[in-house]
Amino acid sequence: MSDAASRTSSSRWAGLVFISLAVSLIIVDSTIVNVAVPQIVDELSLSSTQVQWVQEAYTLVFASLLLAFGSLADRVGRRRMLVIGTLIFTVSSLFAALAPSGELLIAARVIQGVGGAMMLPTTLALINATFHGRERGLAFAVWGSTIGGMAAVGPLLGGWLTTAYSWRLAFGINIPLGILIAIGVQVTVAESKDPNARRVDAMSAVLSVITFASLVFGLIEGRTLGWWRIDKPFTIGQWTWPWDLSPVPVAFFLSAIAAGAFIMRGLRRQKAGKSTMLAFDLFRIPSFRNGNLVAMVVSLGEFGIILALPLWLQFVLGFEAVQTGLILLALAGGSFAASALTAPLSGRIPPPTMVRWGLVAEIVGIVGLAVMVHPDANWVTLLPGLFVYGLGVGLATAQLTGVVLTDVPVTQSGQGSGTQSTARQVGSALGIAILGTILFTVTGGILAADLADKGVPSDQAKQVVSAVVDSAGAAIPGLRGSPTTAPLAAAAEDAFSTGTRLAAFSAAAFLALGLLATGSLRTRRPQVSARDDEDAQPTPEDVPATE
Repeated sequence: MSDAASRTSSSRWAGLVFISLAVSLIIVDSTIVNVAVPQIVDELSLSSTQVQWVQEAYTLVFASLLLAFGSLADRVGRRRMLVIGTLIFTVSSLFAALAPSGELLIAARVIQGVGGAMMLPTTLALINATFHGRERGLAFAVWGSTIGGMAAVGPLLGGWLTTAYSWRLAFGINIPLGILIAIGVQVTVAESKDPNARRVDAMSAVLSVITFASLVFGLIEGRTLGWWRIDKPFTIGQWTWPWDLSPVPVAFFLSAIAAGAFIMRGLRRQKAGKSTMLAFDLFRIPSFRNGNLVAMVVSLGEFGIILALPLWLQFVLGFEAVQTGLILLALAGGSFAASALTAPLSGRIPPPTMVRWGLVAEIVGIVGLAVMVHPDANWVTLLPGLFVYGLGVGLATAQLTGVVLTDVPVTQSGQGSGTQSTARQVGSALGIAILGTILFTVTGGILAADLADKGVPSDQAKQVVSAVVDSAGAAIPGLRGSPTTAPLAAAAEDAFSTGTRLAAFSAAAFLALGLLATGSLRTRRPQVSARDDEDAQPTPEDVPATE
């Protein structure tokens, strides 16, 4: 008797609970760090570049490995990959919680990225293989709403743990949750794999890692090292970059070459009938091709602003971490409200239309939020924008997932899910890098100009600008606390607020591009079809593998 046949409907839904918890663990960890950053900066003396790398080291490795692990999961088993990834994520969380320095914390985040990359695509693939017909749409909605809601619950949980205990518990909380998820998935989720899956192309995996790693490196380090000529020594261990040309354009060039080689190799192998890292044939499916493009652009706008807002709330407005988390809870409220709307509307409104509604709500919310960002802002005025933004995230994320995977054959669930997850994570990595660069570059430029207008001596002005930018704003409360530097603190608050506001407007612009890109998504009214009825029961290719 197959593993799938022995499991009841209630067991499948219980499995969805643990799959959603796994998604929650990944998303919460990517956002929980934001409100803990100020304490981490103080204790580990992080620079602003290290602050970005605490986020990006995770996102960079995460995005780079999603394709590889999505394909590998089809071969070795999706449940097995999810459990192994959860255990790696749990152990690396322990290392992060005990990290004595910024460098070791970043290293732990790298390992977390490996575990997360094993987890995320397999959660989608398992849903795609386990649920059918109308149930599949509902399961995707639960998955998508979980992402939106947890993106806001993370800061609240991180704020409470950081304020009441220590930032280290923001990572330590993953340990018991990870163990619970690993056991729950093993007990309630049926194993599934593609019996025809072939070996993963190792060279393509290396090329994909080089492509994404070098691209994000260039975006993060551009403002520090220089976009063309090197402005600051670049050292790795005992080796220092010896040329006047910045490593940033070299990284961009390397990324372009690796991307080209990845595509050419994949197309050549596909033509020869060999295994490919990316399922290029899936891009012949309009919903898959267009949906992934939209997902990448939308993620760029959605998650980039999450870096700037907690920093501004704490360093400029002076809120504690737990207070910041409570304010951001309005975003979670909007996302969970969206999940309540999804079920009654999904049978009457075409998914692409709901995606567009969600994006419009996101744009309205984030523009409203940007307008309210100034040094003497009242937290109450921020809540409507956060709620509307969260409502949009919940609507767009849940429905977009279903649009992308709706026509993907179940036997290619891992590759399809890995591709979609990669598109999202590349978008979020670019968003954090680009909007982080906007935030700190604008802050430094405006602060320098303001201090010059005030007649502050050049050397002192450079020190203040460097302190504010390199500390990611953490120096502002110190400036505010001294009567002699209070006027400088006011200038820093204005500059950081302007940087945050422009980062928010930039995020809205990217979301507007995503909205335009949804014009390529087919709009068709949901209806009960013969295929829906057939999907209510697993087809032979849908049945998960026996144990």
